[in-house]
Amino acid sequence: MSPLSRISLRLSGHTKIAAAVITLAIAIPALAAVAKLDTTKSTVAIVFKQMNVPVDAKFKKFSANIDYDSAKPDASKATVDIDVASFDLGDPEYNKEVLKKEWFNSAQFPKAIFVSTSMKAGANGKLDVTGNLTIKGKTIVTSFPLSVKKEGSNQVFDGMLPIKRLAFNIGEGEWKDTGMVADEVVIKFHVVTFQ
Repeated sequence: MSPLSRISLRLSGHTKIAAAVITLAIAIPALAAVAKLDTTKSTVAIVFKQMNVPVDAKFKKFSANIDYDSAKPDASKATVDIDVASFDLGDPEYNKEVLKKEWFNSAQFPKAIFVSTSMKAGANGKLDVTGNLTIKGKTIVTSFPLSVKKEGSNQVFDGMLPIKRLAFNIGEGEWKDTGMVADEVVIKFHVVTFQ
């Protein structure tokens, strides 16, 4: 190999490194602009009926990654990851009970996860969201309307997702009886993101 060829190879190697550095320099600010979850303003709660009386509960720990483009809603994506052990009914004894095998079985299934598969413009300015909801190791395709609004520099996402608890084996054995705890459960979420 001639000295000229070696110099050419060295330059092309340096050129590749320089190109990589420039790409990173451009990409890092773009990554920093990704919307972040405002955990102080965001909530994931559920409503169900026990002996026909509505009960509200919430999950204290969750993460949400929403990549939303108002100009291209079809290209938007969302993932919500819920820490099941953070479920709060307002009473430590009840909280301990619902984490057992018959209910959430949080030791074996510590996370509940929603991953969107499509978002489309729907009625009244809302988005029609479809995705895979996994609870207690069981995945079911679900759909629900999602409202989106701007509040200053924040983006606010609100929705209600009705599910059947027995479809996810939540409440096994004697707890399958829907006379005590209704099968219908509504997951309500209010997600606030900021740049």
